[in-house]
Amino acid sequence: MSNELPMWVVYDHPLDFPDSFVARKHIVVLGTDAMLIVTEEIELAPTLREIRKLLEPLGLVCLPRYENDDPKIIEVWL
Repeated sequence: MSNELPMWVVYDHPLDFPDSFVARKHIVVLGTDAMLIVTEEIELAPTLREIRKLLEPLGLVCLPRYENDDPKIIEVWL
């Protein structure tokens, strides 16, 4: 069993891509000292619907944002 959990965080027009919705891949390394690694892998799309179309085939589950998340975060896919 792998101790790495891929996670895609979906952002609404972040500062570095003000014209797009962005999905950024993160890796959660599970263990005693859990760690979050932000990868260079991203997906861009002009609409949220198109970002979701890119993530849905990966077989992931969509979770809504937590109230303490950055306001630019829309959802997370695990």
